[in-house]
Amino acid sequence: MDARQLLVELEPLAGKLYDRHMTATKEWFPHELVPYDRARKFAMGETWDAADANCGGAQLTDAVRSALFVNLLTEDNLPYYFRDVERMFGMDSAWGTWAKWWTAEEGRHSIVMRDYMTVTRCIDLRALERARMVQVGGGETPAPHGPHDGMIYVCLQELATRISHRNTGKLVGDPVANEIMTRVAFDENLHYLFYRDLATAAIALDASTMVIAMRDIVCNFAMPGTGIPGFTQHAAAIARAGIYNLEIHLNEILLPIVVKHWKLEELTGLSDEAERARDEIRAYIARLQRVVAKVHARQARIEATAA
Repeated sequence: MDARQLLVELEPLAGKLYDRHMTATKEWFPHELVPYDRARKFAMGETWDAADANCGGAQLTDAVRSALFVNLLTEDNLPYYFRDVERMFGMDSAWGTWAKWWTAEEGRHSIVMRDYMTVTRCIDLRALERARMVQVGGGETPAPHGPHDGMIYVCLQELATRISHRNTGKLVGDPVANEIMTRVAFDENLHYLFYRDLATAAIALDASTMVIAMRDIVCNFAMPGTGIPGFTQHAAAIARAGIYNLEIHLNEILLPIVVKHWKLEELTGLSDEAERARDEIRAYIARLQRVVAKVHARQARIEATAA
């Protein structure tokens, strides 16, 4: 089934899922969550000092600062995500209605996160702004090829973003930050459910093409922050802190969604190419499982030696 046919077939469901989203979502206001009483004026050219941070008494680690930095800059790249969503799904009918509302919700995430970071001085805002200019000026995004790939990618990415935001909020140590990130994660979860259920329906319509798309996305998955300066170093710190790492990606995304929810092993009637794609996904997941097992074994040896 080609892209146009798929979108026509799924448009009624997209409308129903949009209606479900609007019933489940809750109105909220960034200014009601931000602790403006912690703010003070910035002097021109003022150098940031971590000692000036006012996060409700919490002492942030470098890893948590990396997570806040990456999470916000990821949200800041919204213009390019909108471009990709428009290219993949179009702006007509329910597809366009969803894309525009989704864009409005995502924009609110960057507003509340940036305001919190500004009033609390929890990260270096000059470095943040310079990185924003580099990232948005570069316009780098994963950019899936079409709606088949797009549904798979955005589903996995929205779930990954929800997990990252939620875990970051917990580790900041400030109840206000936790409330903000929980609120943002709630939205991301609804976005994930929209795309998960669209992809589920697409698999029922054309399992072979969707399994090939799964292979292309799963085996080459990259978070949308790859255009952020220093992303590799930030991602490594985030992984070590347990905010988002390979084990989380495997056990909280690939296994429950690709294998269990989309029933990868139960799909029948696949084309030869799709069967090969399924084998590649199996091999990739098995490889990740071996890597995670080795990490656990190494950590156990380190703990045993320390004891």
